[in-house]
Amino acid sequence: MPEPITFFNRLTQRVETEVIYGEDSLRWIYGEPLGKLALHALAKRAVFSKFYGWLMDRPSSAEKIAPFIAKYGLDPAEFAEPVESFRSFNAFFSRRLKPEARPLNTGERSVIFPADGRHLLIADMQECRDLFVKGVHFSLEELVDDAALAEEFKGGSALISRLCPTDYHRFHFPLGGLAGEPRLINGPLYSVSPIALKQRPTILWENKRYLTVIDDTSCGRMLFLEVGATCVGSVVHTSAVGRSVAKGEEKGTFLFGGSTVITLFKKSAVQWDADLLEHSAEGRELYALMGQHAGDTL
Repeated sequence: MPEPITFFNRLTQRVETEVIYGEDSLRWIYGEPLGKLALHALAKRAVFSKFYGWLMDRPSSAEKIAPFIAKYGLDPAEFAEPVESFRSFNAFFSRRLKPEARPLNTGERSVIFPADGRHLLIADMQECRDLFVKGVHFSLEELVDDAALAEEFKGGSALISRLCPTDYHRFHFPLGGLAGEPRLINGPLYSVSPIALKQRPTILWENKRYLTVIDDTSCGRMLFLEVGATCVGSVVHTSAVGRSVAKGEEKGTFLFGGSTVITLFKKSAVQWDADLLEHSAEGRELYALMGQHAGDTL
């Protein structure tokens, strides 16, 4: 029997087992020889994800909404719009929430989690040599695709926020600052599920992604990356660029599929929360909600 994927839930204060959407298919694609052939021939390619995204935009896909809510225990009371107003599964998937559903930590120095999800902190990117599996070194240079930026953030920290298909899929600024224009870094679209990442951690800097430089934050410059994945119809940036943004302001949304946000900070810029440091040091993700406290700028 496959080893279960566990995480620490900050809300319940317990180690829990993740219910993985499409688990059987993912274990076949990333673990079996024939599955890996299908992965490279089709699943990682943009055309597959575009087609799946198109299906999730069709009016007929709305039939999936009610069973999905029931199966994964979502709370419609959090939704900004009533369930019956969603005309497609993608409209439901990229739903907004009521502001009170995700209260923001407004501390003057606080850094908030940018998204709902399972978060893993790399406290020192230069020293990370066992990312998800032993012997895999975190590659900042390949992730940002910019030698000067990689040198600037050398020895800094990376917060990897992994969103499952069942999560709220809008992402927000963890600090206020001056947001630049997102830069596309092209690549394939592997899954970012824990099953895939334990087989191929390099997905994080191989996949198609967008990088935004955010200046004038309370800890100086930071970087924000949205990493695409299999069956992600697209990344939609909803925030205007080249202007000052507030902590907690919406930056954008993913359409259907699991996705990942990575935020990068310079060396000694943030004092991270003890539970995030503790569980990350053990290689275990911490589940927390967008807007909750993640650390304090120094």
